[in-house]
Amino acid sequence: MTRIIIFITGIILLFSTSSWSLSSANIPLDSPIYSYLDKLSGFGLISTDITGIKPFSKGEAARMLLEAENNLKSGRSEQAGFASALLVRIRALIPREIAQRENPGTKPPYFDFNPVSSLRLRSVWLDGVPRDYHRLVHDPGNDGVFGIGSGLRPENPPTSAVMQRGREGTPLSENNNGVVYGNGSTGEIRWASEWYLGDRVVALLEPYVLATGDNTQLRLNRGYLKLGGGALELEVGKDENWLGLGCRGNITLTNNAENFTQVKISSPEPVNVPYIGALKYALIASRFEKTVVDDVERQPWFYAVKLSAKPHENLEVGFNLGRQVGGPGVNNSLGDTLRGMIGGTSADNSNGLAGIEARYRIPWLRNSELYGEFSGEDTALFWPIVESYVAGLYIPRLTDDGRNDFRFEFFQGNQILYTHGTFPGGYIYKDMPIGHSQGGATQDFFFRLCHWFTVRNNLALEYIYTNRGMVSRVAGQAIERKNAGRIIWSLPVHGDFDAQASYGIERINNMNLVAGEIQTNQLVRFELRYRY
Repeated sequence: MTRIIIFITGIILLFSTSSWSLSSANIPLDSPIYSYLDKLSGFGLISTDITGIKPFSKGEAARMLLEAENNLKSGRSEQAGFASALLVRIRALIPREIAQRENPGTKPPYFDFNPVSSLRLRSVWLDGVPRDYHRLVHDPGNDGVFGIGSGLRPENPPTSAVMQRGREGTPLSENNNGVVYGNGSTGEIRWASEWYLGDRVVALLEPYVLATGDNTQLRLNRGYLKLGGGALELEVGKDENWLGLGCRGNITLTNNAENFTQVKISSPEPVNVPYIGALKYALIASRFEKTVVDDVERQPWFYAVKLSAKPHENLEVGFNLGRQVGGPGVNNSLGDTLRGMIGGTSADNSNGLAGIEARYRIPWLRNSELYGEFSGEDTALFWPIVESYVAGLYIPRLTDDGRNDFRFEFFQGNQILYTHGTFPGGYIYKDMPIGHSQGGATQDFFFRLCHWFTVRNNLALEYIYTNRGMVSRVAGQAIERKNAGRIIWSLPVHGDFDAQASYGIERINNMNLVAGEIQTNQLVRFELRYRY
């Protein structure tokens, strides 16, 4: 799998025709711009969207907006009123990139600076206790493929177990860049500044202040320098990533844990490659922090590769790879390190996840989407085994006017997902999973229904059911079952200011797989956003 991905990446770079284009900052992963673009796709106004690699750059959002406007003018959608309002709002949020797209011959200022490109003030009240993912799980081995067959790994005795690790962070507030809110009240201020050198270079700095009681901390959430754009872009610094088609989570890489300091080469906009179609790619390199687990010191390097292709306007397919390799305590000879990076070494100096995904848009069903990801923690020959899954259904127009949408998403994490013998700390960064927020050995069901009063005024209801221990329990453990509900209301305040209020409550039976342990958590969140 790794060799195939590297080969295709080389083909992309070889056939790239627009390797130096508009450079622009990335859109935060929790920005409403993503839901606006999803809506426009649901109206049939965007057909070139590739959603398996995020964040989108502002230049990519501008490209899709202009596509939607052209299709709206040609009468491709009958819901012109709501669609037009979506377009107006996106224009207001990315004016620089829209202006440069519409006037490509106009040279921007050599130097420009936006001291507050976005701002978010958040107040959180929590009454609850996060779950601890540290527990023994039984690994039966003797795997097949898709549950068919056996013998691809040795069969393990009933007493065999591996250790799942990590923690939840904040109950009812997953995928939050590793920011954890404690019990009681917490205040957070996050703001971004952007610098531009013409249309070739952009820099972003996004610090945040976290205040809890007498403790106030200043931290960096995102901060990077980007060169290039279009088919080839270099990014150096600290940033978030989302590799996969899921909304609640993906297997390989999400923004659940703290953002990495990284070097990233990617195509923020699709590249047309002969015989393949439109593609986007991302290559990410970083290094995990030093850990000492069971007296074993590790500090592996990390890299991820993602390829997403769109051979047809209604079909997107993708390849995912994430791998830890090398560092202290493992075989670091040049040959074994190189083999560990691409697989195929007997030195056991790497830990990788690899998988495939697909998304299909159904035009005759109001552009509803079916999507799924299949990923393996190990491989037999080239095929991923030790399987985990994400599957989803998104209905952007539950009603014809597009003012109601629905999403269902399912996650099944294998017993040994995110664990490894050589790296006992696991596929974890600063004690939080870098993939799906619910961790390994887990099953998760997510439902979301949203009604849009206007573009900036919408109300969403969410229900989540999660269990741990239906399989893979060891002696003394009980099945943990979590039922959670959230209500989220977004609304305009004044000018470019929006507000969002949410309330979540969950009840956990047999918390942390301890029989009879019952926990109820509540979270109230209010935030004020400026051009976010």
